[in-house]
Amino acid sequence: MKRIRTLFCAVLLSAALTACGSGEPASAPSVADSDKAAVQEKLNKQDSQTDETKADDKQSDESTAATQAETEAPTDGEGKNILVAYFSRADENYNVGTIDKGNTQIIAEYIADEVGADSFHIETVTPYPADYDDCCDVAKQELADKARPEILSGVENMEQYDIVFLGYPIWWGDMPMAVYTFMDSYDFSDKVVIPFNTHEGSGESGTYSAIGSYLPNAQVLDGMAIQGKTAQEFSNDTQQAVRDWLDGLGF
Repeated sequence: MKRIRTLFCAVLLSAALTACGSGEPASAPSVADSDKAAVQEKLNKQDSQTDETKADDKQSDESTAATQAETEAPTDGEGKNILVAYFSRADENYNVGTIDKGNTQIIAEYIADEVGADSFHIETVTPYPADYDDCCDVAKQELADKARPEILSGVENMEQYDIVFLGYPIWWGDMPMAVYTFMDSYDFSDKVVIPFNTHEGSGESGTYSAIGSYLPNAQVLDGMAIQGKTAQEFSNDTQQAVRDWLDGLGF
């Protein structure tokens, strides 16, 4: 009975806690010139700020030792303008069994490493059930209620990030409701938001345009959708596909 119910959820509703089926190799989506230009504008802003910091450091070198100590440059890891924020669930998942690391998290960590970004794992105060079917039930009810589950901790200095990668799985044809909680928690005005997702076979399920509507003051780009099993296996070909996508954006 449990197996029948699981298949019913997965096939008829195209609802994923992760990816379906075949683990087909990922391919890099095409990137619009306008999307690349938006990313480059923010990256150039960061470069400009870095140049200003270097200029300030040079002036400090010419000042007294006391003044120099007060105007020290930021340490490594400070001043980044890129954030990878993602929701991802481990435990029992469709088609990949019980896993230690969620499919979306695997992609998120790779992106953060490749672009030199900070990262933030969106986690709920109340954990989702480890059992796949039980988690399906909770996710379905949250969607029906348009719930905004409380999330743990928060992003420090959100205002410093000009570019935000936003990752999530597709649950019941939408983003997990905790992703909406995250979007509600910050001002995304003038930020470039780049979605990416794992899925059950439904691709991005219209979520990229949904994010654009939800964050009207941000510039939301087209993203990259990867089947969950493909993400979980994360072959060299899949890594290259993600790298090609990032290259297309100008990272």
